[in-house]
Amino acid sequence: MASGRDPYQVLGVGRDAGDAEIRRAYRRLARQFHPDRNKGDAAAEARFKEVQAAYDSIGTAEAREAQRRQAFTGFGGPGGFGGMPGGMGQFEDLIGQMFGQRGGPSRVPPRQPRTVPKGGDVTVHLDLSLAQATEGGSFPFTVRRLRLTPNGGVETKAASLRMTLEPGRAHGSSKRLRGQGHEHPEGTTGDAIVTLRVDPGEDRRWEEGRLVQSVQVAYSTLVLGGKVEATLPDGRAGRLTVPEGSLVGDRRRMPGQGYAGGDLDLEFELAEHGPLDEAQTKAITALRDLGL
Repeated sequence: MASGRDPYQVLGVGRDAGDAEIRRAYRRLARQFHPDRNKGDAAAEARFKEVQAAYDSIGTAEAREAQRRQAFTGFGGPGGFGGMPGGMGQFEDLIGQMFGQRGGPSRVPPRQPRTVPKGGDVTVHLDLSLAQATEGGSFPFTVRRLRLTPNGGVETKAASLRMTLEPGRAHGSSKRLRGQGHEHPEGTTGDAIVTLRVDPGEDRRWEEGRLVQSVQVAYSTLVLGGKVEATLPDGRAGRLTVPEGSLVGDRRRMPGQGYAGGDLDLEFELAEHGPLDEAQTKAITALRDLGL
């Protein structure tokens, strides 16, 4: 990125975030700092451009993979690792971790019993929609693993695999696939640890294994009480009662209405509004004058 900032930090997402989570974060920030909403604000315009550049950098799985490759070759480029902080010693530590031993074979103490070395494990994320995870099935994914070459270099190998999941498997759960990890030049291949990431959908997030869904509520409804419409994860529309005197962040729990029969928390969020007309402006001004 031109600004030099970490694109994950710019968008406020973790490094394990999938396409859908990154896209939602981008849309939210782009809407917040868009020049049309911040006319004449140079700082907001710069922030908008930074957000756009961050999304261009990591918005797709292909872009994130390209960035990881760039970071890896940044250790010194093909054929060398002199640019890596700590020099060759730190690179040996890195290779040792990837291939199941720290520091490489030269650091193994002499006269120890010979054990078969094993390559390091690979962590893979399997991204599914809420509907896919609910129904279960067989899903494809790609594992990228490393192997040392005879001349001391490192190669990346990609393998296309499939994994069968039972319906309603928990978000964040993992499954180990034997022999699908990093290859060891003198021993056995490591494993692939596949972690399931279930996209909760627009305006939803995971919290301690439970779905939390934001529901936009007008300020007047929060204060006076009333009903709002909400679309549940299974697509059904429902009406939610908002008690009088509710606050932003208050929740209503709906047992059995979340993912795979779990609970769903509906969290009140102040509804966004467009430009106010004359009557609305007068009403808001009157509320302000009355201390509300």
